[in-house]
Amino acid sequence: MGDAMKNPAAQDRAPRWIQRSVRNKLLAMALAPLLVVLPLLVAALLLWGNVAYDRLLITKVRSDLAVARGYFGRVLGEIGAGTQGVAASHALHLALAQRRPGSTAALQALLADAQQRLGFDFINLYSPQGDLLGAPARDGFPAPAPRLPQALGSGRESPQASLARLDAATLEALAPHLAGRIRIPLIATQGAAATQRTVEDRALVMLATARVLGPDGTVLAVLRGGLLLNQNLPLIDHINRIVYPEGALPFGSHGTATLFMDDVRITTNVRLFQDQRAIGTRVSQAVRDAVLGHGGTWLDRAFVVDDWYVSAYEPLQDAQGQRVGMLYVGYLEQPFRQLKYSVLGVVVAIFLLVMALAALFSLRWARSIFQPVEKMNQAMQRVEDGEASARVGPVAARDELGALANHLDQLLDVVDDKTQVLQRWASELDAKVAERTRELARSNAALQQAQQQLIKSEKLAAIGQLTASIAHEINNPIAVMQGNLDLMREMLGPHAGPVAAELQLLDAQVERMRLIVTQLLQYARPTEYAGYVESIDVNRALEDCLVLVAHLLAHTRIQVVRDQQATQPAGINRQELQQVVINLLVNAIQAMPQGGTLTLRTRDRTDTAGLTGVTLSVEDTGPGLSPETLERLFRPFFTTKNDGNGLGLWISQGLVERYGGTLVARNQQPPPGAVFEVRLYTEPQTPPESGASTNNGRLLLK
Repeated sequence: MGDAMKNPAAQDRAPRWIQRSVRNKLLAMALAPLLVVLPLLVAALLLWGNVAYDRLLITKVRSDLAVARGYFGRVLGEIGAGTQGVAASHALHLALAQRRPGSTAALQALLADAQQRLGFDFINLYSPQGDLLGAPARDGFPAPAPRLPQALGSGRESPQASLARLDAATLEALAPHLAGRIRIPLIATQGAAATQRTVEDRALVMLATARVLGPDGTVLAVLRGGLLLNQNLPLIDHINRIVYPEGALPFGSHGTATLFMDDVRITTNVRLFQDQRAIGTRVSQAVRDAVLGHGGTWLDRAFVVDDWYVSAYEPLQDAQGQRVGMLYVGYLEQPFRQLKYSVLGVVVAIFLLVMALAALFSLRWARSIFQPVEKMNQAMQRVEDGEASARVGPVAARDELGALANHLDQLLDVVDDKTQVLQRWASELDAKVAERTRELARSNAALQQAQQQLIKSEKLAAIGQLTASIAHEINNPIAVMQGNLDLMREMLGPHAGPVAAELQLLDAQVERMRLIVTQLLQYARPTEYAGYVESIDVNRALEDCLVLVAHLLAHTRIQVVRDQQATQPAGINRQELQQVVINLLVNAIQAMPQGGTLTLRTRDRTDTAGLTGVTLSVEDTGPGLSPETLERLFRPFFTTKNDGNGLGLWISQGLVERYGGTLVARNQQPPPGAVFEVRLYTEPQTPPESGASTNNGRLLLK
């Protein structure tokens, strides 16, 4: 006997609705993975996707902070280099040599020219003892104090520029004309640290000191130059344009940048209202403690003035290593959050659809198993109820279950035939016995008793013969049935475990008088398919990209001409192709500020190796590409625009080459205008090794 028969408690632990029917057992086996495993997988995917998306946003803002830090350091270096350059200039030495007592006009003119050329807010020349020798003439503004302020030292400091936090008196002595930019009223800010101050009256300055040395190395003078960061809107706006150029942030998000002195925004492009900047607002207590208190870098979402931003803060230090402020960049989180929820919603919808389809197929497969079993069970029940002609009938299954149903019908036919034979023989025997009885009735009582005994013996012999014959006939189909059951065990192997009880029950029924067989076993294992293919219609992709740049075309006098004849698909990721095409479209639009014609062409192509693909070209009627521009066009950080970062074409080239394609550029013949061609294959190819068709990082048409 099987384990289920030896241990009935094992079956008792299963729910009764499962024990009552093979149909229920099969449905439970088919639907359990869908109702348990897939929801758990969806939950894990949602959790992982949420964390991964947040990490992606943090990685983005970390790189933005690195760009802002690099530009801020470059400005600081330019102030130091500019001050050192003026101090070492021949013109300054000549002006000092020709200076007469009481006359500073030449020095004023020279310093004024240097200040304007370098973009400084102030540049003053002092004697080694700290007396003012010259400063740029400023109409309507007071001159600097006649002596170098004590707080600025003696001029023997490092010539490198550094940040300095100055009080109002020191800055007014250094550059009185900047006094109006120092005073910043503090604005109450949600989450900021408590303070009794109402006004910020200190200055944060990029300050550089350079000594003017004579031929013998003596110090002739000390030059002080610098830039005031308080309310320096051009500087912060330029930082923001570098970090977040137009179109850099999708989904309607926008980037911001800020310079803090301590925890106060002294210059920012964050808005309080439509036209009012948030100068004078303060950073939250949590950010202040992490950045100014512990000197760390904040990379997380933060509440900035009135909304949540994905933010990055890092401390700014003066020459003594003291933390005097913070540099901040960040972008609005809400559009990305909405996109994240939309994507997660789509993922959930896809999983629900997959679950529904899988459940449908699982139910259909389960039905192909339990329907033959139910037919066999019904046929046996009708036979037990006395309907000898009941049969299973034809079944759709062509597996072991179909064979088992056919053998059962054959067994019932044999039983029915043998039963009829037995009944006929019994009738004949009854007739013979009756005749024999009439003959013996005329005998004495002893003979009657012997006759009765003989009749009984003959009946038993006849029944034994019939039973042996019927058993011989029944054993053949029973053996076939038992063989099919053993074959099912061998073919299923370890997978027969979940339905071992049903197989053992079938064995028990075969062994019990070999009268009827009533059970079934089978299981279904759904198959999963997975695959990833991206075949892009370039004509459709081009139209989608035009929709995305429609807002740029709406403000121009540019006519769009389409010449789309490509019929082959392109093997490439859709989002990456859109990124490349939009970059080319934006460049073409910017190349025609006065208007022109934007021509978009697609063609089928076949390379020398016989591989098919498509060519997508973007043509403009702008000024074209100079030889110098063609030489450096695809190099990183090369740009001909004041507000560009020079990475668009470089990234686009890398995306195209990833799929074995090429991005090439040339001038139209005849000019004017430039042509950019994207050449792709129908099936992605292994990218060619570098150096085979490149020229200093670019690809050009011959």
